[in-house]
Amino acid sequence: MATVTVNRIGVVGGGQMGSGIAQVAAMHGIDVWLLDVDPQALSKASSSISSSINRLVSKAHLSQAAGADALKRLRFTSNMEDFRLADLIIEAIVESEDVKKTLFVQLDKIAKSSAILASNTSSISITRLASSTSRPQQVIGMHFMNPPPVMKLIEIVRGADTSDQTFAATKALSERLGKTVITSQDYSGFIVNRILMPMINEAFFALYTGVATKEDIDTGMKLGTNHPMGPLELADFIGLDVCLSIMRVLHAGLEDNKYAPCPLLVQYVDAGRLGKKRGIGVYDYHKEPRNLRSKQKEMKFLFQCPCCSCFCFLKPKKEKTKVSKEVKVEHEAKEEKEE
Repeated sequence: MATVTVNRIGVVGGGQMGSGIAQVAAMHGIDVWLLDVDPQALSKASSSISSSINRLVSKAHLSQAAGADALKRLRFTSNMEDFRLADLIIEAIVESEDVKKTLFVQLDKIAKSSAILASNTSSISITRLASSTSRPQQVIGMHFMNPPPVMKLIEIVRGADTSDQTFAATKALSERLGKTVITSQDYSGFIVNRILMPMINEAFFALYTGVATKEDIDTGMKLGTNHPMGPLELADFIGLDVCLSIMRVLHAGLEDNKYAPCPLLVQYVDAGRLGKKRGIGVYDYHKEPRNLRSKQKEMKFLFQCPCCSCFCFLKPKKEKTKVSKEVKVEHEAKEEKEE
């Protein structure tokens, strides 16, 4: 079987991940169909992608011709039938195994026989997702980091039956998108979240048991280990419900109590404190003190930097204070008098 050449892709899910994946693909010369059953989600995705590409053009990080070409390659749809000609379909929907399996059954019936079905899951077994299809050898994990236009990494996950041809085609596509590829075997959490989520969970335990305040926990990790964000801040950005879901997958899949979710994390999710998207998580974003608003403003630079291809933390440049000639002369005179 020859390696599949990917020229057209379908993306399921118009949220931050799905729209980001669609944008990256379109910017690298691939025709994209972005599907969501919610018209408002599609409208928001279209607006977000257009704004992002136009911003890149305005900052001269992308030529006008390239920006126009990327926008022409994007199509938005609520009809799964539009995926019939796709060479590869990536799902970026809710992190639920049952929901993803249901989707894969539908995609398996619609996609052409040579098409690859990929999942952007950050923790769920690719082998189990593949078992819901008639083509397990063509199912693979293709985990983009958030946000896809900025983050350079893609984590490829091979299921038990994933073929070498499917892996080669997915790796070639990832590299075509300008990403660095790491490969994981199909174990719960894969590589990135197997390491990241227990750290976040432990930060919750430190808060839960009164080891330190949330501010000191985050400051300790930022200044002590040079992390761009503290683990509790990062959890708020990811979504506490997503963190809890991944911890439960790790706990169940690896059958080790060291992965048991912290009770405080569970309580926050039960209370609807899901993080920045809800306005409250570990931190309260409804009534942010001035210093926290300043930090969140700086966080914006972390995720919207259009020219950097890594997980960076760019602080706004401080403007130099202009001093009048008269004030400068007066200040120098005062110094001479003191001497």
